[in-house]
Amino acid sequence: MKALVFRSFQGPLMVEQLPDPKPKPAGVVLKVNATGLCRSDWHGWMGHDTDIVLPHVPGHELAGEIVALGKEVKKFTIGDRVTVPFVCGCGDCSQCHSGNHQICDFQSQPGFTHWGSFAEYVALDYADTNLVKLPDTIDDATAATLGCRFITSYRALVAQGNVTKNQFVAVHGCGGVGLSAIMIAKAYGAQPIAIDINTKALAIAKNLGAITVNAAESSDIITEIKEASDGGVHISLDALGSAITCFNSISNLRKRGKHIQVGLMTGKDQYPKIPMDMVIAKELEILGSHGMQAHAYPKMLKLIAKGKLQPQKLINSTLTLEEAAEALPAMNQFQHQGVSVIDRF
Repeated sequence: MKALVFRSFQGPLMVEQLPDPKPKPAGVVLKVNATGLCRSDWHGWMGHDTDIVLPHVPGHELAGEIVALGKEVKKFTIGDRVTVPFVCGCGDCSQCHSGNHQICDFQSQPGFTHWGSFAEYVALDYADTNLVKLPDTIDDATAATLGCRFITSYRALVAQGNVTKNQFVAVHGCGGVGLSAIMIAKAYGAQPIAIDINTKALAIAKNLGAITVNAAESSDIITEIKEASDGGVHISLDALGSAITCFNSISNLRKRGKHIQVGLMTGKDQYPKIPMDMVIAKELEILGSHGMQAHAYPKMLKLIAKGKLQPQKLINSTLTLEEAAEALPAMNQFQHQGVSVIDRF
């Protein structure tokens, strides 16, 4: 198969011919029709993820068609068009039995624990637990935006945050995760407030219905957010993942507000300072959110089918594998807006 591979962390990304994957007994192989380019892929290439064994093929947001089937798979067949969350559960541990496949004790993640979807074909484990059939109304490129950024934002706001109408929702960082969160908050009747330093990203956020705060131009970000939200927001997401955005996200909450950490915290940002005195005095909640289970997809897919959620509007560009080799190392420069999808292999 044709695939994008790196053989050293932070090393060259090359398009090569590699062996085709084979399905495990409970798994499948997909022909990849589209796959998202995500900052998590950049983290993997940088060497921030300890699961990666070199050489490696990244890619974890995907849509495709089943072309090979393990003998234990019962719910799917050759030709089914499917997607998958970036965290795949084993289906048999205590977390999976409780319905929390997103924190499975034996999870697999395409593009991290094994070769991913920046290739013509990708193998996926425990198909009956993890695959999601795609309706004809959702095209491959749109489906490829769902598997990481969109589902993470959806579960963060809907399941973890319990977002409701007329709440204020702050979103720190307007990349793919942040813009997804803004769209979802607006669809649920909340008022999103977008915080970023990128004027083009803020323009997209404004078009999605957000109040915008330019962190590069604000003399007091927290005060500005509180003034815009009548004293503080009900829910705040750190969609970037830095010590500064984490601190600000907690600090801009009103009493009994919820901070939800979505952006990955690595390197020097792994152990950030937080205003714990404020957490106690205001009875704040600090939550994490790590993807979404396959069994939780139907409610979200219905909202997409009805047009209440339109993730396709977040797609800014489509790429070839060769173009992705140049785009992936630049993911941390935050010069792009919206979501990029690889759809030509």
